[in-house]
Amino acid sequence: MALLLCGAWPLDRPEGRAEQQRWLQALRQALPGEDWVLHAPEGAAQAAAIEVAVVANPPPGSLQGLPRLALIQSLWAGVDRLVQDLTLPPGVPVCRMVDPAMNEAMVQTALWATLALHRGFFQCQQQQRTALWRQPPQLRAAEWQVLVLGQGELGGRVGRSLAGLGYAVAGWSRRSRQHEGVTGLHGEEGLARGLATADTVINLLPLTDETRGFFDAARLARFKQGAGFINLARGAHVDEQALLAALDAGRIGHAVLDVFQQEPLPAPHPFWSHSQVTVLPHTAAQTDPRTAAEVVAANVRALRSGAALRHRVERSQGY
Repeated sequence: MALLLCGAWPLDRPEGRAEQQRWLQALRQALPGEDWVLHAPEGAAQAAAIEVAVVANPPPGSLQGLPRLALIQSLWAGVDRLVQDLTLPPGVPVCRMVDPAMNEAMVQTALWATLALHRGFFQCQQQQRTALWRQPPQLRAAEWQVLVLGQGELGGRVGRSLAGLGYAVAGWSRRSRQHEGVTGLHGEEGLARGLATADTVINLLPLTDETRGFFDAARLARFKQGAGFINLARGAHVDEQALLAALDAGRIGHAVLDVFQQEPLPAPHPFWSHSQVTVLPHTAAQTDPRTAAEVVAANVRALRSGAALRHRVERSQGY
């Protein structure tokens, strides 16, 4: 039996080939002795030998014609593009990546951005450009309300970490979820209450049909005046023109944006030069092949032993 490794790496460029090889090296170390296929299967025999597809946002149609495929393991935490592929073999389980190292990096980024908003450090950065010496007010963490949207693996960890530093944290999800130290909110009523009182809103929602365009003009208008907005999830969650209008109107005091509708963010985009926007080049948290390969190996072993697969995706829900 063989394992297929495929993704959106630009294999016609050296950096794409290097990224594929980096993953292959980590996966071979975690799963020694396996036969890996790195291209479209050549012939029916090779296609029939593929048991597991390990994928990194592959082009649509990449997993057709694999009659013995038993597991699709994503190397990405987000699987929105993957599950929208209408050619994906029905009935084959899809598992998303929950990488401990990436989770830790996401927590670190969320903590940094929240602290910088809370303590006025982005304001200090702006003041430096004009040699303005003005100290921002120093509020206690308990006086700074944080709302984390999305209470899955990442959202739960971010919320608990912020609560551990003394912040007043609420977590919102469609359905009721509880995490230690975090006030649970759910449904539209809970969302309205959370947005109206939060000094910082952190987006860690999955991207689904329901959450695409989630932050439109109407929702942004419900933010507390001058609140900070941190988007670490997907660019498609945000109506960018509505966000610019909310920033210009002062409804949003500062936005920390790691993801965008178009990436790389085009040079003429107003986010680059907006004084109330901090742009990150989709670097809040990256999957680490060393730890992620162990996650893949655990699910491959579970498949072969008949044990339960971890982090299985509900295709109908999109995550």
